[in-house]
Amino acid sequence: MSIKESLRSDLTEAIRGRDEIASSTIRMVLTAITNEEVAGKEARVLSDDEIIRVLSREAKKRREASEAFENAGRADKAALERAEGEVIAKYLPAQLSVDDIKKLIADAITSTGAAGPADMGKVMGAVKALIAGKADGSIVSTLVKEALNK
Repeated sequence: MSIKESLRSDLTEAIRGRDEIASSTIRMVLTAITNEEVAGKEARVLSDDEIIRVLSREAKKRREASEAFENAGRADKAALERAEGEVIAKYLPAQLSVDDIKKLIADAITSTGAAGPADMGKVMGAVKALIAGKADGSIVSTLVKEALNK
């Protein structure tokens, strides 16, 4: 079963179970996927990898919104954003631990021959394909900077 089919099936279950947060979040994600499919010159069907990218982007939006609401003193809105993020996280691959990311970065530095901060683009390019949807890009970027500044 593809991710999109799983989302549609879970939407039906959420509606039947009267789970407002899950149903609205899944609807929002399906809309984002549809918008991505019709963007550009001709419509197409997204692969599961492309859907994971859309889901990752939506999860990041929820994380950032949650932090912004928390900083603004709106705990109720922050909790809602976190709940939506948890619904989206169910459809994403398991997230890599910091140690796993550091190992991938070390391997990428070795394979690309990166020597310093100027080679960050090479390392990020090598690591990006390996972590797609499995880690937040900002965390990876920070860890790459740390590794190259040693």
